[in-house]
Amino acid sequence: MLAIFHKAFAHPPEELYSPASNHSSNKPKLPEETVRHFVTAHPCNTFSMNFGDAAVLAYVRPNNSSCFPNPQRLFCGYDGIYCVFLGSLNNLCSQIKQYGLGKSTNEGMLVIEAYRTLRDRGPYPADQVIKDLEGSFAFVVYDSKQGTVFAALGSDGGVKLYWGIAADGSVVISDDLDVIKTGCAKSFAPFPPGFIFHSEGGLMSFEHPMNKIRAMPRVDSEGVMCGANFKVDLYTRVNSIPRVGSEANWADWPISQ
Repeated sequence: MLAIFHKAFAHPPEELYSPASNHSSNKPKLPEETVRHFVTAHPCNTFSMNFGDAAVLAYVRPNNSSCFPNPQRLFCGYDGIYCVFLGSLNNLCSQIKQYGLGKSTNEGMLVIEAYRTLRDRGPYPADQVIKDLEGSFAFVVYDSKQGTVFAALGSDGGVKLYWGIAADGSVVISDDLDVIKTGCAKSFAPFPPGFIFHSEGGLMSFEHPMNKIRAMPRVDSEGVMCGANFKVDLYTRVNSIPRVGSEANWADWPISQ
């Protein structure tokens, strides 16, 4: 899976960028170069969708199991909202019933429906909705009408996800570590498990939503500073965050960092 979003739409954390990228022998690449690398690395029926200068989504179709067997990979779109989903949900059936969806609904379509419900001011805070998802999963949602990005990674470690900064400042998200390293040089890090990222609201933990996020510097095997890891500061609380009501939606998170 590969998702690239222009910095004007994604607003990535500043700590993800490493000045060492400018001095590395492998310079960060432009988004179109990273897409070509992804397609070359996974030639078996790779699909990509371009949204002008705003975004690119790409994934390997699951019917080519010899190229990319695990985890399950889904690409879905509805009403201008697109989702790339990796992994599976153990409680998919109960979530389908909760949202009143058809029995044939897959995990990607469920995430889109949950996003639509909360974007349009549903009754639950986003962190609680993601916390209700049981299983090993990662997903990236792009709302082409709103120009917003939403990404999440389950807390059990069953699915890996990485993110970084491209040469033009765009955010690159992928489960392919080699593609991330090649495209972002030193400006990359593992996406933190148990976290959600919204292009306007920023990064937060869905397990500890009332606690602030701390950026932890990373140094590679050569002693070079890389993009930061992000962890929950269990000793520092967010001053104020809505927990219920129509204000608590995915379109506008008042997150302090």
